[in-house]
Amino acid sequence: MDRDDGPPDRGERVLDIVGTARGNAVLAWALVAFLGVVVAGALLRGDLLWAGFAAVVAALAVVPPVAYRNPRVMLPWEVLALSALPLIGRTVATWPLAGEFATYLGVAALALVVAVELDTFTSVGMTPGFAVVFVVVATMATAGIWAVLRWSLDVALGTAFLLDPALTAEEIETALMWEFVYSVGAGGIAGAVFEGYFRRHAGAADRVPEEVDPATPR
Repeated sequence: MDRDDGPPDRGERVLDIVGTARGNAVLAWALVAFLGVVVAGALLRGDLLWAGFAAVVAALAVVPPVAYRNPRVMLPWEVLALSALPLIGRTVATWPLAGEFATYLGVAALALVVAVELDTFTSVGMTPGFAVVFVVVATMATAGIWAVLRWSLDVALGTAFLLDPALTAEEIETALMWEFVYSVGAGGIAGAVFEGYFRRHAGAADRVPEEVDPATPR
């Protein structure tokens, strides 16, 4: 006769709660609210670039509940937490390299959000190898859009996000190429995280409400 190991401890109960659709949705919406606060704070500081980044992450986060008309259909909260980390790092960074790292992490986080949404809420199926390649390519594409956005703001508003007057054109081009190299590395890490954790261990599909068919948004 099997022995009863007793009731689960507090940590196990918490994991059971956040692993459900309802618990995951509560944490995910809390992170969306945090992103909203970040957008407001960045706008008050005049930091249009990072306000825009936070707004894009928040907008991507609410795509599933809007598409399915169900507030419980949310991304895994861990994905949104990873997306919020660059914003926190950018805020508290006290040395330039930390700020740059936050930028590359943010670019990879956006690609990771897109990959998880496609894999969890659509009929798209990705093999392990393709999943990693997709996240890397999406990260590079996002990095390109990020560079164009900074250049556009510099030209239109006279800012120095990319076109720093203290640097020569060659130095700016070199720095931009290094950004793409770092983005590829960050994308590789994000792809490994996506395949190794979100698809195999996080149970993202299990957090979708039972009444929702991920392959058919309403």
